[in-house]
Amino acid sequence: MMKKSPLALAVISALVFGAGNLAQAAESQKADGFIDGSTLKLLNRNFYFNRDFRKGGAVVLPNGERSGYTEAWAHGLMANFESGFTQGTVGFGLDVYASLGLKLDTGDGRYGPGGSVNLLPVDSDAKAEDSYSKIGAAVKAKFYDTVVRAGDVYPTTPVVHYGDARLLPESFKGVTVVNESIDGLTLQGGRLHAMSQPQESTSRGDFATFYAGQVDSPWVGYFGGDYALNENLGFSLYSSRLKDAWDQYYAGMWWTHELSDGFSLFGGLNYYNATDEGKKLLGDFSNNIYSGSIGVSYGPHRLALSHQRNNGDDDFDYLRQSDSIFLDNSIQYSDFNSPKERSWMLRYDLDMADFGVPGLSFMARYATGQDADYSNANSVYMRTDDAGNPLTDQKRWERNFEVKYVFLDGSLKDLSVRVRQMTTRATAYESDLDEVRVIVEYPLQVL
Repeated sequence: MMKKSPLALAVISALVFGAGNLAQAAESQKADGFIDGSTLKLLNRNFYFNRDFRKGGAVVLPNGERSGYTEAWAHGLMANFESGFTQGTVGFGLDVYASLGLKLDTGDGRYGPGGSVNLLPVDSDAKAEDSYSKIGAAVKAKFYDTVVRAGDVYPTTPVVHYGDARLLPESFKGVTVVNESIDGLTLQGGRLHAMSQPQESTSRGDFATFYAGQVDSPWVGYFGGDYALNENLGFSLYSSRLKDAWDQYYAGMWWTHELSDGFSLFGGLNYYNATDEGKKLLGDFSNNIYSGSIGVSYGPHRLALSHQRNNGDDDFDYLRQSDSIFLDNSIQYSDFNSPKERSWMLRYDLDMADFGVPGLSFMARYATGQDADYSNANSVYMRTDDAGNPLTDQKRWERNFEVKYVFLDGSLKDLSVRVRQMTTRATAYESDLDEVRVIVEYPLQVL
């Protein structure tokens, strides 16, 4: 029996569901046209980032010395043009993306490789480059409720999700399919053969993971779907393959339940299973990790408690600088995904609109993990002490604060200012860090 790739399965499913809803889809296919349906959006992003390695020595400075402190300030300009679709049973369109990153300051040269900030690229002399750019495009076709894109794409699934936590967004190159023929159900699939990390200009970069680094894999494929049964309950199922490295499977659900006016409960579950695949470029492993959360929302207040556990012998890994990890305790710096690690987190959110300051919000969270154990880790993910013994009984904690203000009207409408502070402390297997990020964004709708 011939095996089908994730992309082939996505196309087949899309056509099946599309055919079953032909009449309804035909009505929705009356597109505005290539030009009339077009949009052009501009985003200005100003980003200040400093990270203090309390144990020192992580950053390689341009003079060759090592430092425990890295700092950068940069500005990004992102233009995103999305055409409409041409008229007809099959509509065609084009998406074009262009981004420019500009260095404003690097704290008297206190920026270089090893700081894991990844805000700006560095040259061969370990100096931050003055500017860098990204440009890409994707052709697209729409057949009833199915959209296929080929080129530079931005997938948004729990197993492959582009990252947007730095100056410029991460992207992938390949083919994606999205189908929305059934009410509440979104099916997604894709096959990608390159990635561009946030600080890279190339759109044809190699695949890399957070914990193993560069991986000589030719492609990553994924397929799955999200289904909202109603406004209070939803489910997700996905699978992916990083060729010759891993197979990943994800299952998740979310729910809300209103107890009275303004008072409700909410929660969710996330589960991943990951096993080695093909040439086993990341070694032999079989991991499963899960998180669960429950919380209460009352007026402007939101309080949640979550628990997370990795039952495997290795770090639960994912694509570098991506958001491909839908776990509750994966937060600003720490993922709490080390082998055998158990973690808890308490999070509080406050919306100040009820106190007369619409647009202002606060967030605070504290997470703690324990029992990380590398005794049975494979050679790729093994971490040892100075004597070469596997690290055991490792612990860490992380605390985050965030303040955000969004202008809701006037000439600065939609401009947002966000300040994020992070502190984390750990035993031998992780860094002690203090970090501050200040992010100002101003989106503009041109078309």
